[in-house]
Amino acid sequence: MSGTHAMLVHFPLGLWALAVLMIATAALLPGRLADVARAGLLPVLILGLLGAVAAIVSGSLIWPWQANLYSPLARNHILMAFWSLGLWGMITLLVWLGGSEAFAGARRWALLFLALLGGLLFAITGTLGGHLTGAPTAFSALIRLLGWEVYTTFYAPFWALGLILLLAVALVGLARRRA
Repeated sequence: MSGTHAMLVHFPLGLWALAVLMIATAALLPGRLADVARAGLLPVLILGLLGAVAAIVSGSLIWPWQANLYSPLARNHILMAFWSLGLWGMITLLVWLGGSEAFAGARRWALLFLALLGGLLFAITGTLGGHLTGAPTAFSALIRLLGWEVYTTFYAPFWALGLILLLAVALVGLARRRA
């Protein structure tokens, strides 16, 4: 089953990486290329979410939950997987409900920020998964420099809490401006 999980995680990773590029293109560039990126974004996001759900289900079948929850590394991996799913679910909902207005005005910057944050979350999730399989990456050293020891620490680092706070303040500000 671990081979199936390793195969399935590449679908949301690839689709969400593509979504980051599409959102950046739609938010930063004018013209036809931006229009094409906006038009194709929702199917990519939906497929990414479906792939993530399949990857999380297959991952939960590999080891018993008691074993997963005992290891700080596995807990961090599971936590980041659910955070990634939640954030990309929110982005998908915003694009779906926003339609052609999702990239209008300041909303484009909010979507771009959320996409970049989502890219960071799935990069951390994949890095932690690599540690679980015995294949750490160079990104692991960056995580360690930011104060997160992946083998022993189970918490949200202060920088992550700061990002959450900034996001909350930005969303409240956007909501008040819109009202």
